[in-house]
Amino acid sequence: MRKCPGTIYIRRKQLVAAFLLSIGILGAVCGRFYKEIQAVSSVNTDMGENEQKDYIKWVEFDVTKEALQQAYEYDVDTHGTAHELDWVELLAYLGAKYGGNFDSYKAGDMSEVAEILKSGDKTMAQVTKDMKYYNYYKEAYGAVLGGMVGEYKIKENGKWTKKYGLKAFHPIAKTFPYSDYDDFGVSRSFGYRRNHLGHDMMGQVGTPVIAVESGYVKELGWNKYGGWRIGINSFDGKRYYYYAHLRQNFPYAKWIKEGSVIQAGDVIGYMGRTGYSNTENVNNIEQYHLHFGLQLIFDESQREGNNEIWIDVYPLVRFLYQNQSEVVREDATKEWKRTLQMKESAVENYKKRTKE
Repeated sequence: MRKCPGTIYIRRKQLVAAFLLSIGILGAVCGRFYKEIQAVSSVNTDMGENEQKDYIKWVEFDVTKEALQQAYEYDVDTHGTAHELDWVELLAYLGAKYGGNFDSYKAGDMSEVAEILKSGDKTMAQVTKDMKYYNYYKEAYGAVLGGMVGEYKIKENGKWTKKYGLKAFHPIAKTFPYSDYDDFGVSRSFGYRRNHLGHDMMGQVGTPVIAVESGYVKELGWNKYGGWRIGINSFDGKRYYYYAHLRQNFPYAKWIKEGSVIQAGDVIGYMGRTGYSNTENVNNIEQYHLHFGLQLIFDESQREGNNEIWIDVYPLVRFLYQNQSEVVREDATKEWKRTLQMKESAVENYKKRTKE
């Protein structure tokens, strides 16, 4: 059974050292380029048919809410035009420009490259041809954001209408209050000392918890760290969403089970304070809250163990606040349900594949 994602913490300098030793690079590496070096996978060696596979080993997602919003608006505003802008590419450009440090973010930096691309004077490939780490940031940020913007359909006045834009949702239902701060990496001590690799959102017991992205239920049940929790895989296998400390006695939406297909915006469970107990269904957390985590998976060896990659989702949660799922309570079942029906091709395609 998967441990709570506070159990693994990897220090960047240790990864850099291991990486440098493994490929025999000589010389000093310093400053912000630690992240790029450690993120790039080991160089293939001459192993014949058993040649080692390259994949990203580490991601530090420092993109600000403001940068996410600006890139998103460029993406939506240019959709369907001659020179469409991709928000992941815009963010990857800035990632390469800033060395991943968005403390240096300026809206004018994105506007400058966006106007060049919109004019058709240059392509992104031409703009970034001398940026050594652009492709890394494109893949890394694409893994984080890949399922969040695109085409979908919503049901309005009995008819399905095609839309383009943000199709991911905030993890807390609309109108339900909560408070939070950026607590990624702070210390936790239950069982043993470790770092907090998620984001806590404090609120009221029974607050509906919302699926951020569409996917399928990978794990469901009790964990002594996370209490009642749900783990949802994205369809492309790159993202694992973790929702923990769900409500005692009534943690999940009743229709959910392992393998269930989830639509972004669905109510999947209810906020509680379960966990920190070897015994099931125990409230041992001091404050009602949702622990929300996002793990990136570039290779199956990263799914569990010392190679796990968890990112700071605080700026992402702030960005997603603009798209909260509206819900209504059914008195007969005491369940909350979404009010806006939605369809995505990814959901339909997955259902078809699993039936074959």
